This record gives sequence, C-alpha cells and structure tokens, in this order.
Amino acid sequence: MRRTRQTKIVATIGPASANEDMLELLFLAGADVFRFNFSHGTHEEHAGLLRSVRILEERFDRPVGVLADLQGPKLRVGRFADGKVALESDARFRLDLSPEPGSAERVQLPHPEIFAALRPGAQLLLDDGRVCLSVTACGADFADTRVVTGGALSNNKGVNLPNVVLDVSPLTEKDRRDLDFALQIGFGLIALSFVQRPEDVEEAKRLIDGRAHLISKLEKPSAIEKLEEIVDLTDGVMVARGDLGVELPPETVPAIQKRIIRTCRQAGKPVIVATQMLDSMITSPTPTRAEASDVANAVYEGADAVMLSGETAVGKHPVTAVGMMDRIIKHSESDPAYPELLNAGQARPKRTTADTITESASRASATLPTAAIVTFTITGATALRASRRRPLVPILALTPSLQVARNMAGVWGVHAIQVDILVNHLDMEALAVSVATEESFARAGDHLVITAGLPLHTMGPTNVMRLVQVPHGQLDRGPSAGSGAEE
Repeated sequence: MRRTRQTKIVATIGPASANEDMLELLFLAGADVFRFNFSHGTHEEHAGLLRSVRILEERFDRPVGVLADLQGPKLRVGRFADGKVALESDARFRLDLSPEPGSAERVQLPHPEIFAALRPGAQLLLDDGRVCLSVTACGADFADTRVVTGGALSNNKGVNLPNVVLDVSPLTEKDRRDLDFALQIGFGLIALSFVQRPEDVEEAKRLIDGRAHLISKLEKPSAIEKLEEIVDLTDGVMVARGDLGVELPPETVPAIQKRIIRTCRQAGKPVIVATQMLDSMITSPTPTRAEASDVANAVYEGADAVMLSGETAVGKHPVTAVGMMDRIIKHSESDPAYPELLNAGQARPKRTTADTITESASRASATLPTAAIVTFTITGATALRASRRRPLVPILALTPSLQVARNMAGVWGVHAIQVDILVNHLDMEALAVSVATEESFARAGDHLVITAGLPLHTMGPTNVMRLVQVPHGQLDRGPSAGSGAEE
C-alpha cells in the first residue's frame, strides 16, 4: 500500500466516518493519518475507533498515524433570556460574571482571566468574528464595550481576543484527563490547542515526557509573534487557519501560512496545513476551484501534510473528499514547475556530520537516477532530516519502532516500515535492497542511496552513506532487519 505522492493527508474522524468500514474506505482513498477530535466523543468511543484503525493497519501491513487533538480552553459567552439578541452597531454592551440570563444590554462572560487581561481599546470577536466589540472600560469582573460590528448573538457563542495574551494554560482539566488517556492507549501524536507562547509548549512537553510527539496548533496571533521559539520547542506544527482567520485580518493569513511553512521547513519540523481546505465538499461532491488551488498552493509551498476536518467528520462525501485531495496533490507534484517551487524554500544544511551525509544523499539521488533514499533510524530523526531536504525520490525509513513508523506517516516523502534490529552492519545493504523491492520502490538495476549511523543500536549522528544497485535475479528478505543509529 505504498503511496505515489510525497505530501500526506490527515483525515478527521467524526459521525460521517466513525466506523471500521468507512475508515478503510478513507484509507484506501488516501488518508495517511487519522485525527481524533477530543472536543467531541467519549474515551470509550475514541478507544473503539483506535482499535478499528489498528485492525486496518494490520490488514494492510502499513503503519497508520493517529493524532489526538486536545480541545483546549473554550471561551464562550453565557446564555440569553430569549436564546439570542440582536446587537446594533454603536450600542453599549456589558460583559460581566453574573450568571443571570443576558439581554441586549449585557451577558455573562464566565472567564475572570479575560477581564484580568483586558484594557480599554481591546477588541473582542464573538461568534467567529461576526460580532465585534471594543472595550471602553473594564475591571476585574466586567467590561463595558461599544458594538463595532453588530449582528445576532445567541447562547454560548465563542469569544476570540486578538492581540490579547491570557494568563491561562492551554491544558484544561479536561485536556489533562484526555492527554493521560490518549498516551495510555497509544496515541503517538498529540495536538495542543490554544498555544500562545513558548511556555505553553514546554508545559505540554513535560506532561508528555517523550511518550508522543507534540504538534503545536498555531491559531493565536501571539503565537506567531514567537513563531521561531515555538517551532524550536515543538515536534511539529499545525497551521490552524480557522481561528487565525478570525483573530487576524483575512488578507494576512496566506502570508502567515507561508511564513510558518518556511520556518518549519528550515527547522526540519513537520507542518500540517488545516481548516477549510475543501470546505464546500461537506455538502457538495466537488470542491470550488479556489479550494483546489488552496490545496495545491500548500503542496507547492512544501507542507508535509494537508488536513480535512468537517469534510470527513460530518460531510456527505468523506471518501470523495479524500480522493479529491489525493488527486490534487498528485497532479501538483507532477507539475514540471514543482521541483523549482519546492526548492525555493530549501533549508541550508548545518555544518554537522549528519547534515553533510543527508545533503550528500539528496544530491546523489538527483545526480544518479535513484529509486529511493533508504534511511535506517531509531527515533525517526534521520528520516526527518532526509525529508527536510525535500528530495525528489521517496524516503524509505526502516525502524525497529512501530510507534516511530506510525508517526512518520504524516511526514513529507517518508514511507516508514517496522523491521527487526540489524545485528551486523554488513547486512544493511541486503536488507535495504530486499525491503525496497518487496515494497515496490525499486526493481532490478535501480540504484538506492542508503544512510545510517554506526555503530548500530546507539543513538548518535548519521555518519554513513552508501550507493547500491539492485541486483538482477531472485531476491529474498535476507537477514532480520534493523536500525542504524541516529540523533
């Protein structure tokens, strides 16, 4: 079940896809990673769906990534006496802590941390920005505002605060329970919502303690201001364009997306572009031309993965949406201009042994017609480093860790396979040739570039590169497979 594209697809599980048969259809259509949205569903439901993914993985003998997306703090207004009100522009409107039902003059905002951070002139965006308020006066338990943009406002609508950093952890008590559960049952990727500053990432990393990779969702303007620091601390990034588009002017989001992707590529950290990619396919069997272009642009920019949310969670055409995204990616990657556009964001190699080897492998694969780059890896770092160079051939990552193989499912160009530990480094070439041919990456006469770290079984820098040619004649699996050392 090898893919014939480099950019990966993340599909969100929801009511439209929450059964074993549908998960199989989504996988066959092209889904590489399944996103579990912990804003919805019970632990028992998530555990059952994870078992279904594992059954799918075993049936097709291909590692499948699973991403637990934590809900994060949800800032919402309270309830209205009549369920909703109409706010007129330039009207006065108060937010306070009183639990009394709201009216056209006031409503509860049950978040003292918001009042503590507000200052006169600050803006609050309600209901995804449909209503805008400007603070005229505020205190520890209230905020008087002027309605800048009026409209209907109903019970429990969300609140966004652009350019306001709240003294609140991104991990609520619910998130902490969900995180413990997700780690216990084997989720290898954790998405952290409501990241505002580097300290938020550090807090989550301490709790995860190396048991999974952390994906920081960038959805707050304050996080963009600390982008390089956050990228340095995290294991990967999700460009959560929905909330970014609420808290920032829409015209700025494309440039910010490009900046995030470029920063992640420079750092060698996987980056997922998410939200509204094929949004119209929630109800329509075909996307708009603008949506197709949106997906293609993310591919041209070198994103590791593109994500479907409502399209596969609640949409009427989940399998069609994945298949459409798969076709857009393949067509974009076959564009003669694709290599040039991809190389525009190429990171400069560092003056290290590992980067020297990785750079040489990428250049060798472009100079000598090569079927694949084969990396022997313990933690996945060698595969990530190879992916950072964006070579134009597949990266076949051989690892003894099934968890590492699963986590690599969302990394650009990487096709990961779990293998047994290699006892003798002299068997490395035979194993690489055997796996590459069995998995249909190479045929007799093709060349392979192999990278690894010696001595084996120790985590150290990638320090070996070899060029081999697949011999003619019958090939067998040979010795038990294994992992080279790496960082």
